[in-house]
Amino acid sequence: MRILVVGDITGKPGRRILKETLPRLRREHGLALVIANGENAAAGAGITAEIAEEILAAGVDVITGGNHIWHQRSAYELLDSHTRILRPLNFPPGAPGRGATVVESGGGAPVAVMNLQGRVFMQELDDPFRAARAEAERLRDETQVIIVDFHAEATSEKIALGWHLDGLVTALVGTHTHVQTADERILPGGTAYITDVGMTGPRDGVIGMDREIILERFLTQLPARFEVATGPAQFNAVLIDVDEQTGRARSITRIQEHDSQNAD
Repeated sequence: MRILVVGDITGKPGRRILKETLPRLRREHGLALVIANGENAAAGAGITAEIAEEILAAGVDVITGGNHIWHQRSAYELLDSHTRILRPLNFPPGAPGRGATVVESGGGAPVAVMNLQGRVFMQELDDPFRAARAEAERLRDETQVIIVDFHAEATSEKIALGWHLDGLVTALVGTHTHVQTADERILPGGTAYITDVGMTGPRDGVIGMDREIILERFLTQLPARFEVATGPAQFNAVLIDVDEQTGRARSITRIQEHDSQNAD
């Protein structure tokens, strides 16, 4: 079984290159499931029902979130009503939506997807380590294949959770920083790991945002309203080959593509 995890879709450029790239990758790799982080899909912050449907129609099976998933107020109802759109599991009880789901893959085998948020340099939430382990043990009653999107800032926290879940989940992939790392590997217990999948969005901004606005912010330290950059877009993802009987990953491969369009 081959599963693709797509890095943070950022704004209209990210949605455009997703729609242009994903159908070909599904054919070329015979993908059984596609997971994409969509917390920045709506103008760089949050997601709406319309944009969620656009992403699902492009060939994504499960959309994961993170700290920006709440930026569009309509997302509250969306998260409650849609089982294939996740928010981090370790938000306190009473938060809209769910942090994990089990879906049927293209080959018919069930696959669990879990979303978590880190706490280092981010807001204080429930412990992702204990939450992840408890949920993974519960999910293994339904399937051996469990993919975790850990939306976190600190590399150390992501690596630590990878080791904590090694052998219990199929893959732990990091999102949030928008910069793809080159540390993909299979841990000794069979868990695929990468610190950050990267970003699917504007290539020539600053982590997806207009670089002139970001530079002005750094130079003056004055507040500024961020805007999604325009110009060429990039597509970042990882391809994970999985033994669906054992839930162990056989390989994890980085994917980096970009275009030369100047479309918004």
